[in-house]
Amino acid sequence: MNTITTTDFNFPGQKSVYRGKVREVYNINDELLVMIATDRLSAFDVVMPKGIPYKGQILNQIATKFMRLTEDIVPNWLIDTPDPNVAVGHLCTPFKVEMVIRGYLSGHAAREYAAGRRILCGVEMPEGLKENDKFPSPIITPTTKADNGEHDMDISREDILANGIVTEEDYLVLEKYTRDLFQRGTEIAASRGLILVDTKYEFGKTKEGKIVLIDEIHTPDSSRYFYADGYQERQNKGEAQKQLSKEFVRQWLIANGFQGKEGQQIPEMTEEYIESVSERYIELYENILGEKFAKADISNINDRIEKNVVAFLNK
Repeated sequence: MNTITTTDFNFPGQKSVYRGKVREVYNINDELLVMIATDRLSAFDVVMPKGIPYKGQILNQIATKFMRLTEDIVPNWLIDTPDPNVAVGHLCTPFKVEMVIRGYLSGHAAREYAAGRRILCGVEMPEGLKENDKFPSPIITPTTKADNGEHDMDISREDILANGIVTEEDYLVLEKYTRDLFQRGTEIAASRGLILVDTKYEFGKTKEGKIVLIDEIHTPDSSRYFYADGYQERQNKGEAQKQLSKEFVRQWLIANGFQGKEGQQIPEMTEEYIESVSERYIELYENILGEKFAKADISNINDRIEKNVVAFLNK
């Protein structure tokens, strides 16, 4: 099946291109950013060798929907989505931290907890919890925003301020926006029979100095969801939770001896496995948004994107 794993466009007014793990961002006249969600799959900060059909469209459309559903509480960078894989927004200067917020002891937090650590990013985690238990209240555990090929690192609020990565005035805004977005995301998830377990947000500043939400929001790549139905029963029995997130990819990689560490080989991803991942992402989309996924025409994705973006920019 056709996928888009890299792009090489030359749009009108194009100044530069930034290639992230999954997205490629084109600077247009130092005014707009054209963000293309590719079908690349990243896990443990490593990009897998093969793309996942429809993944970019799924992430872009979920993020767009949630930008619209939260713009009344937090301003964002988005202007329009001229193509299923593309978002266009205002040029922003990103903050060098990612704001991770956790409502439950899962994933990285659970692994740290199991190793006996009770402080994560300067935040104390209470004793007596087991994996996937709910925290008394959500905790913010930021990470540094690493360059490609590098690992994001846990960092405390104190270190962010002490190192001048973000000013205290701005950081207070980032914290407030993070909590407000997580609360809204939690409410939306609950209306779909889901639990928003944890997520990360990225913010930037516009030329006017306004702090806005950028990149993605509440997608399965940036967030972890559980099914609410049966959650407590599974916790009581010590069973694994039914998840809606990219965690299933991480677990498959771990089971096949890969955690992104030096010397480890990425396991072979067969066509059958790739198709199963694509189907899982479609399932995530339909559960998270509560609507049927409409597959875009992928016969020639690059041509389609170029045509749609150029038409938008020429308006």
